[in-house]
Amino acid sequence: MVAAHVAVIHAIANATKATGAIVQVDAGNFMAILKRAERPVVVVARGGVLTKHYRYLTSYKGLAFYTKSEQAIVLPNHVEIVEAQKIWIPDM
Repeated sequence: MVAAHVAVIHAIANATKATGAIVQVDAGNFMAILKRAERPVVVVARGGVLTKHYRYLTSYKGLAFYTKSEQAIVLPNHVEIVEAQKIWIPDM
């Protein structure tokens, strides 16, 4: 049991190293980041089994910013949107 737990922690650490730092912010801060960016690209995915939610991912100054919302966020017109089937963020 302990070995399995250690393996999970190791896998999460490796996934984080592979993807870099992911900063989770609330929807308001996510929108503020989009306003600062010159030509932002946002990856959007809808998910959830029992409760539907939306996940959003963008990069700004070398960092990845992520937010999750129960309601769709209305993105500014200057944002390029990429629809994805899934956004997976490792749990820390």
